Amino acid sequence: MPPGKVILINGASSSGKSTLARAVQRQLDQPFWHLSIDHLLESRVLPLDRVRTGDFVWSSMRPAFFQGFHNALLAIAEAGNNLIVDHIIETRVWMKDLLRLLSRFDVYFVGIHCPLEELERRERARGDRRIGDARNDFDTIHELAVYDVELDSTKPAESNAAALISAWRRRCGPSAFKRMEAL
Repeated sequence: MPPGKVILINGASSSGKSTLARAVQRQLDQPFWHLSIDHLLESRVLPLDRVRTGDFVWSSMRPAFFQGFHNALLAIAEAGNNLIVDHIIETRVWMKDLLRLLSRFDVYFVGIHCPLEELERRERARGDRRIGDARNDFDTIHELAVYDVELDSTKPAESNAAALISAWRRRCGPSAFKRMEAL
C-alpha cells in the first residue's frame, strides 16, 4: 500500500477545525479519516472520571497521551490511510515530533484563523471547553508554523473546504512541512 496523504489542520481551541475537517471529508473524491483529540475524549478511552476525582493526574498523563496520538497518526498513515487531522499544536516539541514522524508523507498543513472575540464566544457557547483556552491558544498557536494555506473560520465551512481542496490540488514546490524540516 502506498502511504496515506495527510491534511493537518492547526488552530486555536474552538476555531472550527473539526467543522472544516468534516466539510473537507464530505467534498473530497477519495476516502479520508478524520482524527482529533476530541474523538478520543468523546469515546471515553481515557479515565477522565478518575482524573476529575484526583485518582490520576492529567499533567503526568498528558505527555504520553499526545506522544501516543502522534505515533498513531504515523501508524494509520503508514497503513495507506488518508488522514484529515485537526490538532492544536501547542509546543515546539510537538511540532518537531510531527515533522519527524510525518516527514515521508504528503502533508498539507492548514492554518485556521478566527478573531479572538469569536473564539471566546464559541468557547462559551460550546460549554465543553475550559474558559480561557481559546485566548491562550490565540496568542501562540500560529507562531510555531508555516502553512500551505491559511483560512478564516468566520467564512462558511463549505467554502473554506472548497478553497482548501482547490489549493491542495494546485500545490507545487516544497510543502510547508518540507520547508519547516529544512529549518
